[in-house]
Amino acid sequence: MRYALVGTGNISNIYVSAIAKLSGSEVVACVSRSGRRPAAAPQLHCAASLSELTMPYDAVIITTPNGLHHQAAIEAAQLGKHVLTEKPLDIHLSAMDSMIEACEKAGVTLAVSYQRRTNPDNLTLQRLFANKAFGRIYAADLSCKFWRDQAYYDSSAYRGGWEVDGGGPFMQQACHNIDTYLWFFGMPDEVTSLLGTFAHRIAVEDHGAALLKYSNGMIGSIIASTAARPGLPPRLEVHCEKGTFVTIDDRISFWAIDGIDNPATTVPHANSNNASSAAVTDTARHEDILRDFEAAIRDGRPPLIDGRSARQTSELILRIYGRV
Repeated sequence: MRYALVGTGNISNIYVSAIAKLSGSEVVACVSRSGRRPAAAPQLHCAASLSELTMPYDAVIITTPNGLHHQAAIEAAQLGKHVLTEKPLDIHLSAMDSMIEACEKAGVTLAVSYQRRTNPDNLTLQRLFANKAFGRIYAADLSCKFWRDQAYYDSSAYRGGWEVDGGGPFMQQACHNIDTYLWFFGMPDEVTSLLGTFAHRIAVEDHGAALLKYSNGMIGSIIASTAARPGLPPRLEVHCEKGTFVTIDDRISFWAIDGIDNPATTVPHANSNNASSAAVTDTARHEDILRDFEAAIRDGRPPLIDGRSARQTSELILRIYGRV
C-alpha cells in the first residue's frame, strides 16, 4: 500500500514509523501547505494539495487538526483514494456527513484511528458484551483524568479553541476512550453535563463530567480532564448483574464476574504515557489499525472503525458540549 500523508506535524511521524514496520507498505509523499515534511521522513516528495501530487499512491492518512479532516478526506475520495484519518472523524456533524457521503459515493474505504479498540482486553470485552455475557448492565463509569501543561496549549494557535480543535479533553484526549465506551454500550438516550476551565488559559473546557442514561436503564458517567496533574491512566468501572470489573489503561485490573474466568490477556499492550503527555512512543496499536485498514480494502469489508461508527463518538461529545 502506497500512502500519502496529509499534514506533517508530530503525529505524522508515528505513521511513518508504523508503516515502516508493515511488509509491502510505504509512505511515498506528503501534503503540506507550508512545505514542511515529517521529521521522520525529510526526503518525501511534498505538494501543497493532493491534486498536485505527482507520485502514484493508493491511500491518504490525514493528520491535520481536527476541524480540517473533512477537507482532505473529501478531496481524496474525489480522487479515488482510500482514507484513514486521525481521530476524531471531524468536529461538525455536517462535515462528517459530507466525508462519509463522499467516500461512499467514490467507493473508497474511510477509517478512523481509534486505536485503543485494538488493545487485546478491549477486543475480548467487546465480544463478551456482544454475547450479553454480563447480563444486565447497571452502571459504567469512565474516568479520563489527564494533564497537559500550558505550553501544550500554547504550542499551536488553534489548540484550546472551538473553531479547529473542537473542544477540550472530551474532543481531543478522551475521545479515544469515549469511542471504546460507545463500542461497548452504544449511544445513550439522555446526556447531562457540566464543564469548567480551571488550570489553563483556553477557550474550551479543561475539566468536565457527563451523566448518561440508557434505554435499558443503565446509568453511565464520563469525566474528562487535562487539569488533573500529574495525570492518571484512564479507568473504566462496570457494574452488572454478574458482578464488577475494572480496566486501567485498557487492561483488565480487577475481575469479579460470576461464571466467567478473568480473560485478561498476557499479550503485550501498547505502552502509553498519554495521561501526562501528547507524545506517542509505541506504534503497535497504530500498526494494528493500518493492518486492519489494508485488509478492509483488500477484502472489501468495513474497517474496524468506519466513518459511521466514528461519527457517533463525535456526536456524543457534541451532545456533552450542548453543541447539537
